[in-house]
Amino acid sequence: MVTLRYKRILLKLSGESLMGNREYGIDPAMLKHYAEEIASVHELGVEVGIVIGGGNIYRGVENSTDGIDKVTGDHMGMLATVINALALQSALERRGLKTRCLTAINMERIAEPYIRRRAIRHLEKGRVVIFAAGTGNPYFTTDTAAVLRAIEIQADVILKGTRVDGVYDSDPEKNANAIRIPTISYTDVLRQNLRVMDLTAITLSQENKLPLVVFNMNISGNLKRVVLGDPVGSLVTETSL
Repeated sequence: MVTLRYKRILLKLSGESLMGNREYGIDPAMLKHYAEEIASVHELGVEVGIVIGGGNIYRGVENSTDGIDKVTGDHMGMLATVINALALQSALERRGLKTRCLTAINMERIAEPYIRRRAIRHLEKGRVVIFAAGTGNPYFTTDTAAVLRAIEIQADVILKGTRVDGVYDSDPEKNANAIRIPTISYTDVLRQNLRVMDLTAITLSQENKLPLVVFNMNISGNLKRVVLGDPVGSLVTETSL
């Protein structure tokens, strides 16, 4: 009998993670890898919700000179998350999983509208639920959308799958001497201005006592190890150990 540390999870993936080694777009190999990882925990009986970003398709107006205003740019970003959600949905279904894609912006011809009770019911029936289009509002990131959806579906934890193996005191991709922090409090994340999630997302997690695990999703088996309670990545919680 397998003992699960987390029974219902909200997995947060970045859009950039789907690029693999490409400069933009979606790498089919990454989709297949993520589908295998998600299937491995679903087969254990874990209920899986997913929020994915859109940075591989549209990165927003911060680094753009195209003259697009912030609100329009955010709406474009929401549509990019829908593209990624549909791609991941297809990969999961090829793997044999039952899925539902729910969007914060109504587009009934390609996905269901987000309704909290319906989302929970899908999870209870063993379907992998992908939440697309962020919160449906500009000025809110997909990190914040992930926390919001996790709270709404009463997830046990947010699992942020990245390409680094946890939270560091500085950017490990820029500083070879960066130190990984196995466990850290929300307060310390905010005080040290660590780029774990944006300010709104961390504050919302803190207020709702929602734990967050940051781990390397690109290493096969890591997602399964996290849900089983192995010491993988970094845990952000109410108090540092």
